[in-house]
Amino acid sequence: MVDATTVVFETHSWSEDNDRSVATGWLPGRLSERGRELAAELGDRRRGDGLDAVFSSDLERAAETTRIAFSGMTLPVFLDWRLRECDYGRLNGAPAAQMAAEKPARIRTPYPGGESWEQALDRVLGFLRDVTSRWQGRRVLVIGHVATRWALDHFVNGISIEELIASDFGWREGWEFTVTSSGLPTAAS
Repeated sequence: MVDATTVVFETHSWSEDNDRSVATGWLPGRLSERGRELAAELGDRRRGDGLDAVFSSDLERAAETTRIAFSGMTLPVFLDWRLRECDYGRLNGAPAAQMAAEKPARIRTPYPGGESWEQALDRVLGFLRDVTSRWQGRRVLVIGHVATRWALDHFVNGISIEELIASDFGWREGWEFTVTSSGLPTAAS
């Protein structure tokens, strides 16, 4: 595909909130000691991977992952607020079990004072449109959150939001997506 952009997705590294089973949402969060080690491993794993740029959520846990992973490298790094997690509004920082139970009801209905999952995925779609337009034919790394990965799965692979919410996130060391600007919707679907 001539206009394809390869998007390599990695989640932010393990945070102190992950240790405490807290759904951080739009709160900044900080990496745990384990998370800092995993971030360094991410950098080692992606060094020499043919990346042209790194894009990261601007939330601290993702930005810290990026700083640790790519310290001393010459890759251009961009922080982008559109790569943030879903905004849980007044529930940012709530127990993860409470947030998991709440997700199905928040597909199209926003969290109190926050956004819906559909709105979060639309926000990431704006980023995807920009990156495929400006980094056409290139290989970029994106460091984000559940909402970031779900947007890729939804808009690139056609997986419904309902199916994504019902399934396990299934963490692994990176996902790779071939994204074309012509293949992205002009509005959320």
